[in-house]
Amino acid sequence: MRIGITCYPTYGGSGVVATELGQELAARGHQVHFISYAPPIRMNLADPNVQFHEVEVTTYPLFDHPPYTLALATRMLEIFEAESLDLLHVHYAIPHSVSALLARSMAAPRHLPFITTLHGTDITLVGINREYLPITRFAIERSDGVTAISHYLRRQTIREFEIQRPIQVIPNFVNCDLYSRSGDGALRARVAPDGEPVLMHLSNFRPVKRSTDAVEIFALVRERMPAKLVMIGDGPDRAAAEYLAVKKGLQHDVHFLGKQDEIHRKLASADLFLLPSQLESFGLAALEAMACEVSVIATRVGGVPEVVEDGVDGFLVQPGDVAEAARHAIEILTRADRGREMGLRARAHAQEKFSAKDIIPLYEHYYQDVISRSRAASA
Repeated sequence: MRIGITCYPTYGGSGVVATELGQELAARGHQVHFISYAPPIRMNLADPNVQFHEVEVTTYPLFDHPPYTLALATRMLEIFEAESLDLLHVHYAIPHSVSALLARSMAAPRHLPFITTLHGTDITLVGINREYLPITRFAIERSDGVTAISHYLRRQTIREFEIQRPIQVIPNFVNCDLYSRSGDGALRARVAPDGEPVLMHLSNFRPVKRSTDAVEIFALVRERMPAKLVMIGDGPDRAAAEYLAVKKGLQHDVHFLGKQDEIHRKLASADLFLLPSQLESFGLAALEAMACEVSVIATRVGGVPEVVEDGVDGFLVQPGDVAEAARHAIEILTRADRGREMGLRARAHAQEKFSAKDIIPLYEHYYQDVISRSRAASA
């Protein structure tokens, strides 16, 4: 198949999932065309089955903000015509599904179906704002196919938007061949030269991620035992987390690495992963850590319980309960094996339920079904 993929190219879950999906599809012989304003995170342009098409937005004094939605729709149509796309797959409803809807309308009577994948904040935060709710509902209802990354998000979408159409749940996935315990020994040697346990947090440092809670949890752990904390990513709350580490006198034990490539190598250096978010529609970072045999302490919110089994491959706490999270962290890290047994169960869980080898075929079958139904409707 020839597939167009549009996502936000930034350091966030939806962009990561869309990029990884494109890479996996390309590895299976499909032609994948990324359409966005910048190359997505983790995209491998060396793959001959992957191409990137930039969306250029014209600036004009009349516009306070460049009309990206319209420029994207036009670019989608251009790539459809130039590359004979079979379908568009847009990740994150706003504004990508609206642009795809415009592109499909402009392409008529030619056949250009599009699929919208809902990732979370496009529904839970943005979509329910009164200004965006009608257009988001309209674009979802008019999509040729709609998927959600968790059963929680599917239920939330139906409830908040009163959606009547079917929504297929296809969960996020991880390449368990790539994400394994083969880690970055140099990173561990640098941050924990004396063999201290390593805790890790990975996010876009937005307020919903509660990144400062990771520092609070670590501070309580540090009162009981030597340890190190590695913070990966960047965003608006990074400065607050850095300030908190200094305020608590932990600046030499907390390492802020910023945005990083080869995340699988970094995660494999950890003994414990922290995901203290206020809300997660899935928890992709936790899944990636689990595939690297790293147990997880996360919050019992959204779709996270669909990923982390409390007491089996990690622990779940209420948002903001840093004391309970620290108690579980100390319990894990003071074990003789530093939670390796729990980490092995975490990887087995990732392999059993979320392996790319099993999830990517679900997308392929869904693509074929949407293409067939769309053609039948057009006929």
